[in-house]
Amino acid sequence: MTSQVDLDMVNLRLILVSGKTEDFTFSPNDSATDIAKHVFDNWPAGWEEERVSSPSILRLIFQGRFLHGNVTLGALKHPPGRTIVMHLVARETLPEPNSHGQRNREKTTESNCCLLL
Repeated sequence: MTSQVDLDMVNLRLILVSGKTEDFTFSPNDSATDIAKHVFDNWPAGWEEERVSSPSILRLIFQGRFLHGNVTLGALKHPPGRTIVMHLVARETLPEPNSHGQRNREKTTESNCCLLL
């Protein structure tokens, strides 16, 4: 592997729950679904214990958020030539894109007043 990443490509470092990592190279136009399929089809030898039954359950987490299937690497607006680090997990379904924010809004129904003495 060369130390310089092709600026037209995105170097992606995937981390499993076990802590194992592997680097892959993708186009900025590749989506989360494309990445999951590629990783499944080219499953690293060192990851055999974590192998899943289908690419459809592989999910990417970037900066604490699940990437939905149609999100491309280019949409993340990451600086060219830098490595993007993501977690790769097996999960059947994804939360809705705005469900986390909705949950937070639902929790703020209590009063926010204070008493000054």
